[in-house]
Amino acid sequence: MADGEYDVLVLGAGSGGYACALRAAQLGLKVGLVEKGNLGGTCLHVGCIPTKALLHAAEVADSAREASQFGVSATLDGIDMAGVNAYKDKVVDRLFKGLTGLIKSRGIDVIQGSGTLTGPREVTVDGTAYTGKAVVLASGSYSRSLPGLEVDGERVLTSEHALRLDRVPASAIVLGGGVIGCEFASVWKSFGSDVTIIEALPRLVAVEDEASSKALERAFRKRKISFLTGTPFQSVKHTDTGVAVTVEGGDVIEAEVLLVAVGRGPSTDGLGYAEQGIAMDRGFVLADERCRTNVEGVYAVGDIVPGLQLAHRGFQQGIFVAEEIAGLDPRPVDEAGIPRVTYSHPEIASVGLDEAKARELHGDAVTTVTYNLGGNGKSQILQTQGFVKLVGLVDGPVLGVHMVGDRVGELIGEAQLIYNWEAHADDVAPLVHAHPTQNEALGEAHLALAGKPLHAHS
Repeated sequence: MADGEYDVLVLGAGSGGYACALRAAQLGLKVGLVEKGNLGGTCLHVGCIPTKALLHAAEVADSAREASQFGVSATLDGIDMAGVNAYKDKVVDRLFKGLTGLIKSRGIDVIQGSGTLTGPREVTVDGTAYTGKAVVLASGSYSRSLPGLEVDGERVLTSEHALRLDRVPASAIVLGGGVIGCEFASVWKSFGSDVTIIEALPRLVAVEDEASSKALERAFRKRKISFLTGTPFQSVKHTDTGVAVTVEGGDVIEAEVLLVAVGRGPSTDGLGYAEQGIAMDRGFVLADERCRTNVEGVYAVGDIVPGLQLAHRGFQQGIFVAEEIAGLDPRPVDEAGIPRVTYSHPEIASVGLDEAKARELHGDAVTTVTYNLGGNGKSQILQTQGFVKLVGLVDGPVLGVHMVGDRVGELIGEAQLIYNWEAHADDVAPLVHAHPTQNEALGEAHLALAGKPLHAHS
């Protein structure tokens, strides 16, 4: 092939884009990877990784604050945000260097600059045109705001600004009670802020099973994190000390900062997609279950495609597309089988259908069981509360797994195997779970769903 010609040309080096590039190169294809920023995209630099580093620092702060309940004498003298940010940045930098080296070792051509789709199989970067037998759109997402809500990066923040704060705000309003909003609310509360969440929907993390939402709300009340649900935002104005937010009904809430966490939008504006005939809807790229757009040879993965905006969804779609291009006929990604985790304190983790959706589809054939972590030894050692809730078909497979409690995100691996392999409770019940672990709670829940509860009241 001539210079600038590729088997696979990927626009965007975030989770979906770089995963596609790595797998395609592994399959012997010549790959070009276009990126205007840093390899790794939002997830690595201003999303998943730095946010979870903050959450771990918050957990350490809580451990120091609550040490006496374990018989340990310790004090929390304060939060050194310069130190926290240095720790966070070190984690990001190490992963970035590793990813950069990996991509180089696979012989992938990294094309640095802003790319635009200028033909069905052509991407132009800073005036130079590159072509691919297949083009993969993976341009990612950005932090949304609301009409009339101006983000200034000082008092009105997005999550990117919040990650760079050099101080702990004395008080914060979080606009949006979804995953991002609840995670930052959890961090700031652990760091000592007074936090209020404003959410227009009836409950926090409304995409989760209702029982999970209620459990998180109870935990947040106990932690003295204030929240207003079913409360639309109206306006914000600057004050001498911060911001004043007016909500529907006229109530005014004041704080030092306002975090706008109302979701993420697709980064597709000005990239030439629509001009080249790509079917779009409100900025999203429309693709079928095989990640194909309506233009032959052009695929789309990750946050620009309607659905869950999760890094691991992008990863898997990227791998899928590389294998599809290589002719391996891979199995499509099942959206319901993608695990979901909110890394607040406590965490929420789920996979599959929630109870409401399952009953909508299957009616009275749905059965549920909830195992309380109060009966789980490791959870008691950790002093965490929560549950494992299973949604299943009577005499059929497990349709959904929903968990609440500290560290339950680490249990989602087994849960997603159970769902994606369409296991029945009777298939899981005989499996041996190490004692004492939180994984035992999954085993106990499946024993109960199979009609033979052990450490639970029948």
